[in-house]
Amino acid sequence: MSKDRIIRLPEVLNRTGLARTTWYRVQAVDPTAPKPIKLTSRTIGFLETEIDAFIERLANLR
Repeated sequence: MSKDRIIRLPEVLNRTGLARTTWYRVQAVDPTAPKPIKLTSRTIGFLETEIDAFIERLANLR
């Protein structure tokens, strides 16, 4: 069983190359976009494997 890291939004933005506003727009309209995980009342993260799969899916659409 592989361990999955939770990454925070700044790393997601760095990996995808998207701006914060664009990332939130993508999440609002794309049902395949990774869903956030609530870590605390004011903190969210994303599963690293889901972000990697999302990036790969976008690359395959080229």
